[in-house]
Amino acid sequence: TTPYYRSSYVFVTRQDSPDVTSFNDPRLRDLRIGVQLIGDDGANSPPVQALGRRGIVGHLIGYPVYGDYSAPNPPARIVDAVASGEIDIAVVWGPLAGYFAQKQRVPLRITPVTPRIDGPQLPMIYDISMGVRREDDALRGDVNSALARHKAEIDALLVQYAVPRLDASGSPVR
Repeated sequence: TTPYYRSSYVFVTRQDSPDVTSFNDPRLRDLRIGVQLIGDDGANSPPVQALGRRGIVGHLIGYPVYGDYSAPNPPARIVDAVASGEIDIAVVWGPLAGYFAQKQRVPLRITPVTPRIDGPQLPMIYDISMGVRREDDALRGDVNSALARHKAEIDALLVQYAVPRLDASGSPVR
């Protein structure tokens, strides 16, 4: 379908700590950095690849996206770790970061990462859409129509859940 919002990976920091906006910030070399781990196959998320390209690997702490579900909200663990001071900064998929950051008692800062595309083919920004069968033009049309009709409601939900959104130029949507 037509994308109905755009988001990115973000840096999550405490409001009382320095603002980091780029993978090229030299301060990252000395910070404890939380990163999301996907599965147990060694596949790295785009932020982990970006940090690795810069040799920033000595202080990475991994948090599984699909964690131990015997504890509440395993995906929140990485954001909780920033709030508690267990780590200094985290690089997290924006919608997850925004949602869990708004639930913290400590004010957190959410900053879209830069560069927006790292290297020749490593995007940090993604358009979000719904998938339908390639040949099902009627369903695609119906879903696109519904998304257009309910755009204001969808946008309100994204705001309610603190999903960081970017416009077509990559600037934050306020």
